[in-house]
Amino acid sequence: MTDCRYYCMIQREERRQLGGLSPVKYHGKWPFKRVSVFQEPLSAALSALNLLTHFIGWLSFFLQVNYRLPLRPQTKRTYYEYTGLWHIYAILSLNAWFWSTIFHTRDIDLTEKMDYSSAVAQLGYSLILTLLRTFNVKDEAGRVMFAAPILAFVTTHILYLNFYELDYGWNMKVCVAMGVVHIVAWTTWAVVTHHPSRFKVWIVIFGGALAVLLEVYDFPPYKGYADAHSLWHASTIPLTYLWWTFVRDDAEFRTSTLVKKAK
Repeated sequence: MTDCRYYCMIQREERRQLGGLSPVKYHGKWPFKRVSVFQEPLSAALSALNLLTHFIGWLSFFLQVNYRLPLRPQTKRTYYEYTGLWHIYAILSLNAWFWSTIFHTRDIDLTEKMDYSSAVAQLGYSLILTLLRTFNVKDEAGRVMFAAPILAFVTTHILYLNFYELDYGWNMKVCVAMGVVHIVAWTTWAVVTHHPSRFKVWIVIFGGALAVLLEVYDFPPYKGYADAHSLWHASTIPLTYLWWTFVRDDAEFRTSTLVKKAK
């Protein structure tokens, strides 16, 4: 059924092209040219690169906080208060990019829902982590107060997408809204903080804002391969690399500050 739909779409697009007409979306998606089993080869490849970039960033962070920075002498745990939260962030990011790779390789109902659900879960958790770090929330009660309403909303939204209606337009609005809150929170933090690596946050904020425009202002795939969404995938690779360097810098900065206080 999927192959039949694909070849019918390609034939229709070829006739439209001969008639001088622009490409149109089918079932909410642009017509892409396949390469072997890959339905959207460029997006699939770039998703895999994002997955690899997150893994390398997480691994370097793990090695730094556990083996290169001092540990608390009594508990042998890290000084950095957000270590566990960044580990969860990494796991959700790896999961999101894994399903993005699978979905862009083979677009079926299951892979589509897993891709959208994983992306929303990662974005929602990232919003929680953003607020906890920018407001410097360290106590458990405060973290629960920040996290609970966002978790409730994100969970409800994921259930809505999976069991009621996979509304692309509504999902885009939700994701853009959470993205805007990210940008506002980190921008405010970067303005008021004296963090030595705040310039990295500025670069990621500016680059992320431009990347969001690629998701909002969509255009058909060039030569059947490169659309706005695939370019968004490309833009997130260097931003992800830079972001993990900031996380490592933040761990080192906070650890140094806490060690000095302990002395």
